[in-house]
Amino acid sequence: MTPPAGAGVDVLCAAVVKFSFHPHAHLLAADASLLAAVLGRLSPLPSVALAFFRSLPPPHPLHASLALLRLLAPHPRHHPAARSLLRHLSLRHPLSSPLLLPSFLAEPHLPSWLLHALSHTARPHDAVLVFNQMRARGLAPDAHACTALLTALARARMTATARKVFGDMARAGVIMNTHVCNAMLHVCLKAGDATCAEALMTRMDAAGVPLDRFSFNTMIALYVRKGMQYEAMCVRERMRSEGVEADTVTWNTVIHGMCKDGRVKEAAQLHRDMVAAGLKPDTVTYTTLVDGYCRAGDVGEAVRLRREMEARGMLSSVATYNAIIRKLCEDGNMKEVNGLLNEMDERKVKADHVTCNTLINSYSKKGDMVSACKVKRRMLESGLKLDQFTYKALIHGFCKGKQLGEAKEALFEMMGAGFSLNYSVFSWLVDAFHKNNNADAVLLVPDELVQRGLPPDKSVYRSLIRRLCKKGLVDLAEKALHQMKGKGLEADCLVYATLAYAQLAAGKLAAAWDTLNEMAKKQMSVTPQIYNCMCTSYGDEKETLNMFWVHAIERGLIGKNVYKLMHQERLKSSKPPGANEGHAPVSRQSLPAPAK
Repeated sequence: MTPPAGAGVDVLCAAVVKFSFHPHAHLLAADASLLAAVLGRLSPLPSVALAFFRSLPPPHPLHASLALLRLLAPHPRHHPAARSLLRHLSLRHPLSSPLLLPSFLAEPHLPSWLLHALSHTARPHDAVLVFNQMRARGLAPDAHACTALLTALARARMTATARKVFGDMARAGVIMNTHVCNAMLHVCLKAGDATCAEALMTRMDAAGVPLDRFSFNTMIALYVRKGMQYEAMCVRERMRSEGVEADTVTWNTVIHGMCKDGRVKEAAQLHRDMVAAGLKPDTVTYTTLVDGYCRAGDVGEAVRLRREMEARGMLSSVATYNAIIRKLCEDGNMKEVNGLLNEMDERKVKADHVTCNTLINSYSKKGDMVSACKVKRRMLESGLKLDQFTYKALIHGFCKGKQLGEAKEALFEMMGAGFSLNYSVFSWLVDAFHKNNNADAVLLVPDELVQRGLPPDKSVYRSLIRRLCKKGLVDLAEKALHQMKGKGLEADCLVYATLAYAQLAAGKLAAAWDTLNEMAKKQMSVTPQIYNCMCTSYGDEKETLNMFWVHAIERGLIGKNVYKLMHQERLKSSKPPGANEGHAPVSRQSLPAPAK
């Protein structure tokens, strides 16, 4: 006969306290809710309750685990165990769901712990849900949880969300210590937002929040990424004046900035200063310098630095080899390239995508597609997948060598691998067919894509039509547009504008007016982006371009933003010589006001 539930709880509690509950384990098997009741009764004895819980075979019921969490939360010595338990629960249960989350929000420590656990398990969306629910209930997470959340959002590149969350944290009264601010600086770095980072540093200074090495390194990295080398060096000087010692990361970042700017002599001086300061350059330091000298055209100094690095006991990484191989390929020194590749094989340094793509690109430019395809095969045999740069290099090489069948095959493979085709890819293809006196064949490409189960989208036709227009093949461009419409695809404003211009340039005035009228009928509007694209593509044909814009304005196809751009160009071109130094004069005839 099964004893009453209350009696079962009493029996189990007594047995647990005496460390002899195993003979009564059948009671737990008979009633799953009994475990939570026992844990609730053992709340004055958290150590005993925790030992009892751990002795039970997993998996543990969720309600019992939550009961143990509530039991351990008031006892600081058991916080590590409670946080570990919560982390494991978050991996197995949707704790941020509306059904489970309220049970956490009622306890003082659990919401912050849950926020921290979700952030560390790469679930920023769930973490933001928890944070929003805490805000709705007037709860403020602790600084540790806030740091974890902002870091998770930065890693996920959810920078806009991070900015909003940081503002909500400040309004909720979260103590903005150095760690929280550093996490937000990391967000600014990911977003490339120097203005936001500078404002945050000013705010930290005003609030008396000290900047540490991570703060300064993040700011230096952000400035270097933005090409603001002077500002980066100013931060380094402030770092020194405030007594914060620069580490290897600091030096590597400023050296990278100088190399990126082409100032390799200054980078080399920084390297010497680094050694004088008692810091040992690492592989990153030397690889950065090697790459900088290669980009500056001094491959001899790059090789010398590599020898110095290896003399100091540091082996060349694949990035080191890649920097030198790229420069040697540019110079056509394939014999030395092969020597480095053999050395990589001997040292068991595996070639990566950069190595292979550099070689394929070099062979393709030379027209040696046999060697390029050999590298491609070795790439696949080594387990590397072809990326978009590999495919583009192959397509470019095949088009250059008039191997149009192979070029199309590479194009189909690229689309089959899930990569989108941009304007340059179709430019190579159209140009190759045109040089081969077979431009009509390019119109068969969309149908061949359909036959392979890869139905073309708007971008395919947009690229084809734009390039055909650029080459003056207006009749083929018109056929491509007709084909596009026949497949139920609607052309956009850029396609119509490009075609209308090409028709105008070819003297097909009636067709150009029809295309412009169709744009007006569809209520299309030339955006600043389209305007800049057209001016860049046809900037050397100003007279025809001016005529095109006049007729576009008359039909109400130009908005006020674009008209302002035109007006600004007219003002620049009307200035006396030397007043607009650095800008090419733009000759534009008087333009009518934009249609209302």
